[in-house]
Amino acid sequence: MITFKLLGSLGLLIYGMKVMSDALQKMAGPQLRHILARITTNRFTGMLTGAFVTCAVQSSSATTVMTVSFVSAGLLTLAQAISVIMGANIGTTLTAWIMSLGYNVDLSTVVYPAFFVGIVLIYTSRHRIVGDFLYGIAFMFLSLVMLSTTGKEMDLEHNASVVNFFSSFDTGSYLTILAFLAIGTIITCIVQSSAAVMAITILLCSTGVLPIYLGIALVMGENIGTTATANLAALGANVQARRAALAHLLFNVFGVMWVLCVFYPFVDTVCWLVGYDPATGGQRALLPIVLSMFHTCFNVTNTAILIGFIPQMEKVVCRLLPERKNGEDEEFRLQYIQSNLVQTPEISVLQAQMETARFAQYVQEMFGTVRTMLNEYDNKKFTQIFEKVKHKEEITDKMEIEIARYLEGVSNDHLSDITKTKVRQMLREISELESIGDACFNLARTLKRRNEVGMKFNDKLNDKLNEMMDLANASLTQMNVVMTGHSTQHDIGVSYHIEEEINQLRNKQKAENINAVDEHEYDYAMGTMFNDMINECEKLGDYVVNVVQARFGV
Repeated sequence: MITFKLLGSLGLLIYGMKVMSDALQKMAGPQLRHILARITTNRFTGMLTGAFVTCAVQSSSATTVMTVSFVSAGLLTLAQAISVIMGANIGTTLTAWIMSLGYNVDLSTVVYPAFFVGIVLIYTSRHRIVGDFLYGIAFMFLSLVMLSTTGKEMDLEHNASVVNFFSSFDTGSYLTILAFLAIGTIITCIVQSSAAVMAITILLCSTGVLPIYLGIALVMGENIGTTATANLAALGANVQARRAALAHLLFNVFGVMWVLCVFYPFVDTVCWLVGYDPATGGQRALLPIVLSMFHTCFNVTNTAILIGFIPQMEKVVCRLLPERKNGEDEEFRLQYIQSNLVQTPEISVLQAQMETARFAQYVQEMFGTVRTMLNEYDNKKFTQIFEKVKHKEEITDKMEIEIARYLEGVSNDHLSDITKTKVRQMLREISELESIGDACFNLARTLKRRNEVGMKFNDKLNDKLNEMMDLANASLTQMNVVMTGHSTQHDIGVSYHIEEEINQLRNKQKAENINAVDEHEYDYAMGTMFNDMINECEKLGDYVVNVVQARFGV
């Protein structure tokens, strides 16, 4: 039963921290996003931001994965990400202090009121996220109370076999320290929660069976093991995201290496700061504080040493993970959406927005490729360009499906009303963007039909088509301006004005086309193809307006 209580307490701790972290990220999601996205090149500001965000969400893994996501989305440079990750390592030390508090203060007086208030707020639509946050805190504190109680029930200090087992290790041997460091790393990699391993370490040390040197070795291993989350998440991401995750690993490995060189003096200094004597023992109540103090001193000192070497760290990770040149077969790969990155809906929606904006740029590039076909009559060159347009049209189909599938996955999460609206808007946007791709392909097919029958537009028709295509391209350009910024920064009237010009030009050119055919300036077949081109450009303009309206929420 004690074993089940211990495992259950750890499960509650992990669950409580996850619920609390998710709730905080939902409450402050947009603010956290803007704080990270607008970070300056100042490494100290980046470090402080990372520390602040991690203290807020109570999870260095969440901050690190969020940072990796931002690097993947192109919102943070690698250097900025490294400084944020350094700060995240400092911010995560707050978790250890909270756990130490749980072993020295009776938290049961706060747990039950938090449960009651939390459950009441969860059933109110307006404050349910606050309720989730309180519920998470209540579970976390309850787990700490249960761990403390279970530790007393285990009575390990009077268990001869356990005491003999741990006392059999030579705390003065570096081999022993390295062994426990490896154990801490492996367990953290398996559990994927440094908080849970820290809780076990504090439990064992507080009972007096685990010597402080071995406990600190476990804490050092936890620092390395916790980097596994971001590195696993970045496996399928782009190279910049993998570099950011690797920088996190190198940062902690370097810290462990220099601490090992001065291990005993460093630990003794930390013990002296707390007022604990490792030689005589006693005052076991101070042991959780010693572990928390070491965790803080280790990360603060490591950051102080390495913050001046961020450019060098950037060069190292870039050399270890060089940029790979993408071939034509890899062109489709989504750039910003990384489905294996574990993150909150806010970050997922941001990535989808970035990918949708890229989709919009892609269809305009596709339209530019179609325009090169207008005056190309060499069959070999024309066929090459047509096949390129056809390939791009297939990619637009895939982009629509993949982004929609990703948004459907995001919709399965507990979303705020604002986030739900954004998801619906993006689903509209990608549908219309795919229609723009279809319109471009239809233009290319009309030109292909023209070449197959051996027709050639005269200069007058070419000028008219270029005039229409200029307006269509202007509408695409304005669409991309709207897609890459906030809707409040732009005027939807600009797109409406261009669309009105396209409609007027279409009506004018259709009337002129009928007259030209009647007057035998060119034959009916050529007039029909010209008319198809004009109509398709007008449809493209309609699709563009639909995208802009979706972006504005109209």
